Amino acid sequence: MTPHSFHIPVMGIAFTIDTPLKVSHLGIDSAISLVDDILMEKLRRMYCEKFEMPYHEIHEGIEDFRAKRITSYLNLIKELAEKRFERLKDVSRGCSDGLKQYFDLLPNTSLLKQRFIDLTQKTDRTASLKEFLDENLSMGNIEVNIMTKLDRENYRHKKPLPNKYNDAHAALRGYANSHLSSSVIFSAGMNPRLYGYIEEFDDFYPDENGIIKKRIILKVSDYRSALIQGKFLAKKGLWVSEYRIESGLNCGGHAFATDGHLMGPILAQFRDRKEELVSETYAILVHALSQKKRYVPQSALPVKITAQGGVGTSEEHDFLLEHYKLDSVGWGTPFLLVPEATTVDDTTLKKLSQAKEKDLYLSNISPLGVPFNSLRGNTKDLEKLANIQKNRPGSACPKKYVALNKEFTNEGICMASRQYQHLKIQELDKKDLSTQARQAAYDKIVEKSCACVGLGTSALLKHGLDTKTEGDGVSICPGPNMAYFSKIASLREMMQHIYGESNLIKRTDRPNMFIKELKIYVDFLKGKMEEVQGSITDKQVAYLSTFTTNLHEGISYYQTILGRANKTFNDNSSQILEALKDLKVVLDKLLGEIRGLKATNAL
Repeated sequence: MTPHSFHIPVMGIAFTIDTPLKVSHLGIDSAISLVDDILMEKLRRMYCEKFEMPYHEIHEGIEDFRAKRITSYLNLIKELAEKRFERLKDVSRGCSDGLKQYFDLLPNTSLLKQRFIDLTQKTDRTASLKEFLDENLSMGNIEVNIMTKLDRENYRHKKPLPNKYNDAHAALRGYANSHLSSSVIFSAGMNPRLYGYIEEFDDFYPDENGIIKKRIILKVSDYRSALIQGKFLAKKGLWVSEYRIESGLNCGGHAFATDGHLMGPILAQFRDRKEELVSETYAILVHALSQKKRYVPQSALPVKITAQGGVGTSEEHDFLLEHYKLDSVGWGTPFLLVPEATTVDDTTLKKLSQAKEKDLYLSNISPLGVPFNSLRGNTKDLEKLANIQKNRPGSACPKKYVALNKEFTNEGICMASRQYQHLKIQELDKKDLSTQARQAAYDKIVEKSCACVGLGTSALLKHGLDTKTEGDGVSICPGPNMAYFSKIASLREMMQHIYGESNLIKRTDRPNMFIKELKIYVDFLKGKMEEVQGSITDKQVAYLSTFTTNLHEGISYYQTILGRANKTFNDNSSQILEALKDLKVVLDKLLGEIRGLKATNAL
């Protein structure tokens, strides 16, 4: 049981790649992306040299090298983090700086912190203090994240390998074979084949004490998705230990927009229907485990409900915990400005600290074809523009983690690659298009950026490692919340901000997180309407109407809930309600335009 009420979510590929080594010994949960085994191997070598540990390279000629690299990296991070934790607890020569930091980072309301202070004030304290620390201190969880869509097929001698060597499958195997006792987070939707593969590893099943060594966390955007995926896994005898709700558009990285369903109403549904979710999945789990002749827990196993996306003040943090009964709140984007917690190169760090709203935008640069939160002027985009100006658009694609498109080839290629863009432009040139139409189509092709390299390079630059293969370009994926954080902060300063003991936000115009999400969704709706101008189908009209209706329902919900929360939000309820009123006016106007489109379409 970790002592904090927040966690640091996975960010990009590299930004939290070694975060557990920085914060796990301090009791803070964090997550490692398992996308880039090449990066992990480079960092493993670096850390082995730094701590004078034996290193044996796992090169690409070794069978199952991807899974083995991941296993070795995770085992190393676990070993190093545990050593830091044990040193922290060693009070034979008095309280270490690490131990003092552990308790200093806890909120002043923490009972654990008060008990520690009381103990250290006693005269003969060493024996009792050691016993107290052994019984009460815990490390932060070293979680891992697998993006289910990144499950590229792999080949050897141009022949496809079995499914278990697909990228996500190999990542899962790498985690499953590691010594970690923690959780794997599955994000970006359901991958039935990958979920089926989990069945092969014993660590994902409860033991005779009902303990699961490797737990499953599902990152979801709504209750329906959680119930479907939870039942699907339960039928295989697999329990979901946590459902992590992520705001569709008010979060960093890829943006998986809902059909206008807002975070507040979604969280309320999880709070009100949690028992139903647990009981329904438990009944299915019991049957599945009985069929497999495995241990069957006598009662439902623990389930956590957590959330992340756009939270930026202690008032919002506390409101999420108390009103929606959450077990933890994810703080992502603000931690990009905390070098003690995340790994961001100095150039990008400076750009982030200076970013305003106009610099943070929802882009179409991702080769996955999913909207992607981006920072204007990031060095990877500058590199991309330079290639376009040389009439050589696209990336050399050295890592190929997003090589999924089979439009022109039997083996997948990446839409940001030079190969794909060359073929796509050749196809474009065969069409009889006007100059304007041709330019618009060309711009859509070349705007895709090499994310799997760009999101990983920052760690290489920060640690002074070779970037000859990758280049120096960095992509970064902050959420819109970054506009309100401008200070490169210490870990202590960020913790004090989270727990309301200080304030890192100097601007007075930051909107409430729910208002910000609503505004982003209204802007998103405007963009969708612009896309269908001139020609619209009944299906598109239905989508826009449903989207608008859901936003209207969300506004009504917020008018009721947030209007009551004047004490929670520092008496800002009048500003919140005024913002809701203004957005409702905008939405009513858009609804009228949609009805006009519908009428035109009917003619």
